[in-house]
Amino acid sequence: MEHDLIISGGTVVDGTGGPSIKADVGVKAGRISQIGDLSGDTAAETIDATDRVVSPGFVDLHTHLDAQIGWDPMMTSTSYHGVTTALIGNCGVTFAPCGPKNRRYLAELMEAVEDIAADAIMDGLPWDWSSYGEYLDSVQALKPALNIVGLVGHSAVRYEAMGDRSMDEGEQPTDKELAHITKMVRESVEAGAVGFSTSRFLQHTVPDGRCTPGTWADLRETKAIQEAVVAGGGVGAVYQSANDMATRYQTELQMFRDGMDAGCQVLFSGGTGGEGDGGVGRWQEFFEAGNQGGKRIASICHTRPSGAFFGLAQLSPFTAKSPAWRELMKLPTVADRVAHMKKEHVRKALIEEGISAGDMRGLARMIHPFGMDATPNLDFDRKQSLAQLAEAEGRDPVETYVDRLIASEGREYFNMWMFGGNLENQWNYMRLPHVVPMLGDAGAHVGFFTDTDSPTVLLSELTRKQGVYSLEEAIHRITGKSAEIIGLKERGQLKEGWHADINVIDYENLSTHHAEYLNDFPHGGGRFTVKSSGYDATIVAGQVVVRNCEHSGQRPGEVIREFHRG
Repeated sequence: MEHDLIISGGTVVDGTGGPSIKADVGVKAGRISQIGDLSGDTAAETIDATDRVVSPGFVDLHTHLDAQIGWDPMMTSTSYHGVTTALIGNCGVTFAPCGPKNRRYLAELMEAVEDIAADAIMDGLPWDWSSYGEYLDSVQALKPALNIVGLVGHSAVRYEAMGDRSMDEGEQPTDKELAHITKMVRESVEAGAVGFSTSRFLQHTVPDGRCTPGTWADLRETKAIQEAVVAGGGVGAVYQSANDMATRYQTELQMFRDGMDAGCQVLFSGGTGGEGDGGVGRWQEFFEAGNQGGKRIASICHTRPSGAFFGLAQLSPFTAKSPAWRELMKLPTVADRVAHMKKEHVRKALIEEGISAGDMRGLARMIHPFGMDATPNLDFDRKQSLAQLAEAEGRDPVETYVDRLIASEGREYFNMWMFGGNLENQWNYMRLPHVVPMLGDAGAHVGFFTDTDSPTVLLSELTRKQGVYSLEEAIHRITGKSAEIIGLKERGQLKEGWHADINVIDYENLSTHHAEYLNDFPHGGGRFTVKSSGYDATIVAGQVVVRNCEHSGQRPGEVIREFHRG
């Protein structure tokens, strides 16, 4: 048989969670043509997968690439980490539906929530749409490297219907406004959105400090929207949320129940606390009860503790009060800042003012330097926090911090464990059957940190080193399971006749890299990126889009608009 591509001699982990097998994989016309012994077959290209894992491409259920895709159709850093399908439009922040008069405001909202400059968004996107269906057409015209699935966001529809009132606490839509909201949601899902997203997270704020549209929506509104999602997309259409579990826990659970009762696939960002079991037992009971009788609820979660990076790329909020630190960060480059820090009087002032501010000392136990070895130290042994290092040296954490920055020539970054710091609780949570361990947040908070290497951390650190999952189960969670949650057709598994979205992985040498800060956004905007080692090839629709962390130039991605439902 003649194939376009043969991946020969690999260990096939097919995405079902079942045992791996040794087999060749043939690809023709963008589909998997055959799996088995293809030694007698021919192909235009052969990839030798001896001692390699061959898996489905990963499905990332939480990205914010809505803006970035306009100027970066290669979708970095997501494409460096084995992802072949990305869900955009999470947390209620989308650019459609949107009339011309509201475009600037949605760009400013994205700037406030996700740290991408509004001018970059306005100049980097074509803005040739009003409806959500037209937006998806526009994204397809950008020729993305990876497949795209879109959610329509609460911020866009609520602001379109209610204007400035949409952000005021206590303000709810009139019956007429609610009818307009639900009509836009239904039409968006009918036009190809996989579902709807909202944010109730109180830290997601707009430029004037108010919370994003949708934060204060009551259950009357959210229930009507959930019914519109199912009316437009059928049973299983997605209702995604970032929640306020701190002050409205019971309300949020009721919103989940309403969504499940309406027929939605409820999907939310979850995690654990540091005390006791961190809520794992409670969530286990909720998931078991929620996924009965055809109802659906699932969670995603972080694969490593995260929340902010500290270093010399950007001014830390914990040193922002210091005149010496502010003056340092006015220098144009990291090299300039390091040279300035090496002056003894400057070093002394940075340390003294940093200590005087007092913030870093209290948080030093949560701050973990990545080190300068070939691969970052994620400190899952919990022996290398800034507090521990400073105590061992008999110094203040600020002094240790300053001297490590100087010694690394400003290349080292420090990871603040704001989320998921109790590793045992987090790992137990991600073992629950209805949890997907990947919350990369690509395209979000780009100037503060990046977790786009989530799948690489999952496989290399949690699976290969820590044994949180078997390899087969880890890959199932981020391929077959994720594809099932959003209803992808013929994706998420290696199966004859299915789409050829495939990874060839040097599993034993798979690792993430140190983060880098680049100024490659429009108008010189900055962001963190992170590369990887160990992905020999990432294949979308039968075409190699990434080889060894280098893009091939191929951009065969599809905006997916039809889903399994019912």
